[in-house]
Amino acid sequence: MELIMVSGGILVVPVLAFITSFLFWPGVLLKAYNWYWRRRLGLSVRYSYSGSYRFCYSSRGTAGGATPSLLLLHGFSATKDMWLPVIKYLPTSHHVVCVDMPGHEGTSRTGPEDYSIQGQVRRIHQFVQSIGLDKRPFHLVGTSMGGNVAGVYASHYSSHLSGTTLICPAGLVYPTESEFISRLRELEKNQQEESIPLIPTTPQELEGMLRLCCHTPLNLPRQVLRGLLDNRIPNNGFYKEVFMEIVGEKSRHSLQENLHLITTPLQVIWGKEDQVVDVSGAAALQAALPDCQVALLENCGHSVALERPRKAAKLIVDFNVEVNGENAKKHS
Repeated sequence: MELIMVSGGILVVPVLAFITSFLFWPGVLLKAYNWYWRRRLGLSVRYSYSGSYRFCYSSRGTAGGATPSLLLLHGFSATKDMWLPVIKYLPTSHHVVCVDMPGHEGTSRTGPEDYSIQGQVRRIHQFVQSIGLDKRPFHLVGTSMGGNVAGVYASHYSSHLSGTTLICPAGLVYPTESEFISRLRELEKNQQEESIPLIPTTPQELEGMLRLCCHTPLNLPRQVLRGLLDNRIPNNGFYKEVFMEIVGEKSRHSLQENLHLITTPLQVIWGKEDQVVDVSGAAALQAALPDCQVALLENCGHSVALERPRKAAKLIVDFNVEVNGENAKKHS
């Protein structure tokens, strides 16, 4: 009888700990869940340095395989973990690196000079050099703000890249204004600049942000929403600082201004129902770079990695393999 009670106690304690965490520390539980998911996918979290500046990244596999390494750049106020749904569908043979963008999560938080698009490009190049990713051409993927950074990076360092994939990138001149831009103009007109739809401070504002970013409703449990908000609110001051830099005069159209310098093979992926940066941006990219490959995804909004991870992974891998094959023919 004593053995049964002891073994029962062993089972009860973790269950109670889980329930307590879910009720009182949902943000901690979400971080633990991402840790568990990274481990299941074979990703390791690592750090690299450029002088005193620290980069945090996760990676799987090693460089030098049959296909170029993949470097994934996340969007505004996200982290390297936003790519987990996509990595689930990437072949384990591919070397994959996901870095926290400047100031985000585990990467050093400094000042505005690092948060403009050009500043982020400089830091990402330092990261690439710090882990030796520039020793052979790699494939660069970026979404939203990260897409802006990836495109400008490609314009500066095309010789380092085998190909570039831009997913719903910011930084263009869009023929059609998005719902998000319309809301920003309305807030500015009403002198409510403090209220930025992508920087929520209440559960209601968070739900509004998710509706803006995702075409398909997520219907997340209340405690999960609370956990997401708990993890975001301490960073809201930083997010606002970054936001003001990337929508400022120097960065707002930085991708558009550098398109003519991109010589690397280019792939564009966009959700047709994107309400943050309008899908008409794909036409702007194709007009400037007629040889780019464009994939427009039905029933998908701005958060392609969350809404269509399997499709995004397939498109990226197919393009990576195709471009690698073409490059091999050129040098044979």
